[in-house]
Formats: sequence, C-alpha cells, structure tokens
Amino acid sequence: MTRWTTDTAADAVVCVALAAGLVAGSLAVARTGEERALDPLGCALLLAAALPPAWRRTRPIPVALVSATACVAYYALLYPGIFAAAPVLLAVYTVVALGRLPEGVVVAVAFDAALYLAVAVPHGAYAVFDGVWWTAGFLAAVVVIGHMVATHRAYLREVELRAAEAERTREEAALRRAGEERLWIAQELHDTLTHTISVINVQAGAASHLLAKGDPAPAGDALAAIRASSQEAMRELRATLGVLRRVDDGGDPGLARLPELVERARRAGLPVTYEVLGKPRPPAEGADLAAYRIVQEALTNVLKHAGTPVTTVTAEYHGDTVTLRVTDDGEPVDDRPGHGMGLIGMRERAVAAGGFLSAGRGPDGGFRVEAELPLAGTA
Repeated sequence: MTRWTTDTAADAVVCVALAAGLVAGSLAVARTGEERALDPLGCALLLAAALPPAWRRTRPIPVALVSATACVAYYALLYPGIFAAAPVLLAVYTVVALGRLPEGVVVAVAFDAALYLAVAVPHGAYAVFDGVWWTAGFLAAVVVIGHMVATHRAYLREVELRAAEAERTREEAALRRAGEERLWIAQELHDTLTHTISVINVQAGAASHLLAKGDPAPAGDALAAIRASSQEAMRELRATLGVLRRVDDGGDPGLARLPELVERARRAGLPVTYEVLGKPRPPAEGADLAAYRIVQEALTNVLKHAGTPVTTVTAEYHGDTVTLRVTDDGEPVDDRPGHGMGLIGMRERAVAAGGFLSAGRGPDGGFRVEAELPLAGTA
C-alpha cells in the first residue's frame, strides 16, 4: 500500500469513530434550555459533519466547507452536544497545516460568525458563552497549531531540497573532475606518443631510403634509433599509467631530463642543440612536467612540419622564472600546417602551471616557441 492509501484509510477509520462518538455522546448528554432531542435529522447532520474529513488531505477546502455547513445547521436546530464542532476543527487544522493559512482563517472566521448569527442571535446569550466563544478559542488554537506544522514541514522540505542540491553539486563536481582528468590523460598521451611517433616516422623513412640504396649500415643505426624511441615511449606511457594508478615512482619527466629529450631528437636526425643560461633552480609545482611537455611538443612540431632545420633549445633562469625557447630556421610559420591544436595544448599547460607561452615567426625567420614558467616558491 502507498502512503496516500494508508493515510486515507486511517482518516476514514478516525472519521467513522468520530461520527459514532458524536452520535453516542449527543444521545447521552443531558439537554439544557431549548435544546431538542437527537433525531434522525440530527444524526444525519452529525454524520455529514464527521465523515467528510476522511478526504481532508486531497480536498481540504470542500471538506471544511461541508463539515462547517453541517455543523452550523446542527447547532442552529438546537441539537445537543458540545463536541459537534470537532470535525470542523480537524478540517480547519488540515487546511492550515497544508500551507493554506489564509483559506483556513477565512473558513474559521466564517464558521464562527455563522454560529453566532444562526445560534446566539435567535436563541439568546447563553449560546454565546456555551458555544460560540468556546468554538472561537478552539479554532484559534487549531489555526496556530496548523501553522506551526506547516512551517515545520516547509523547513523540512527546504532542508531536503538543499541536501538534494548539495548532492547534485557534488555529482556535477565529480563529473567535471572526471572530464578534467580525461582531458589531462588525453594530453599526456598526446605529448608522450606524438613526439616519439614523429621520431620513429623520420627514422623509418631514413632507413627505408638507405635500404633502397643498398646501404644497410646507416639503416641499422636508424632502426636502432627506432627501437630506442619505442622503448622510451613505452617507459613514458608506463609512467603516465603509474600516475593514473597513484603510483609515485619519482620518474616523471621534467627540466632535468631535457638533455635526454634533445638527444633523442638529435638521434632522429634533427640538428638540435641545448643550452642553459643562468643558475638552474627547481621549478614550481606543476611547472616541471609542463616545461618538459612544452619542449617535447615544440620539437615534435619541428620534426612534423619543418623537416630537419637547425634548432636550438634554451632554458634561461632569471629572477623567479625560467624561460624556455625552442627556435628553428625552417620555413616560415604561415606555411606550416597543423600547428593549431599543439599550440593550444602548450598554452594550456603553461597557463595551468602559472606561466604563459607565445609562438610565432622568429626574428630571423623560422619558428619560435617561448614559455615562461615560475620557479619553486614563486607560483
């Protein structure tokens, strides 16, 4: 059974018991003054007042009006019983407790005014004190209690809504973090693999050309370079997966491994040199990996788009920052295809590490990538 069905059944039982109690009480109570004995009409009016509240949760206003009308008619005909207004009190309480305070007050005032006009005015002052004012006091009490219940329910609903909103916010934050992690994974895999694949591509082309010329010795060197690059790619891929598994083996690439990176590019056939200006110092958190990936992507772009121009990688330490420059004397940047996504990724890495990156035509032609990243203690 649903909660609504259970509540309705309980209300029906209460109303039947209330009707039976009112009829029995009115039969048993001693009559005073002009009161008349309870007859079938009086019983019908009591039932008409007591039974409708079984539907008070779904039709609160109609139930209150029907019960109030029957009760006023009962008292106007001077039937006995001081508790005949109980169904009206229950109905008014329900209206107010369901959050309809103005309607509940209107019903209560109208009911008490109708009692006064139908009973006290025609039949004398005793009815005012014995019925109307007592009923007014009880109505005021049930309105106050109903309003307190409605306020408490509204507070509980607000708490539930806030809890649901907090849960939704947590879920959205989790989804956002998952998206950021997926983006980070994609960027790591891109930076790890594209450089090595570019090196392998160049070396494979050279080996194929040398074998076609019947010169196996240099071709063997190219194949050895391919093998070394493949092993390095596997090592970096394992390192990336290790980070994803929260394995901290201290093997993340950084500024200290730029000489290895340059050497791999040199073995791939790129005439590249590496120089350090100033006193090397550790970079800020997050900047070490960013520096390595930026240089790696820049060298990859040179291999992919510029052939084998003379290239220089410079790390210049000054003040609180380190400036990384990758310059080449290849074809002008405007003639190079496919730079967009790589440059976007490099800029995002630089900004995420607290620095910035610029890229474009070099002062003497070719292409230049320059990134400035913070050193430790300055980010």
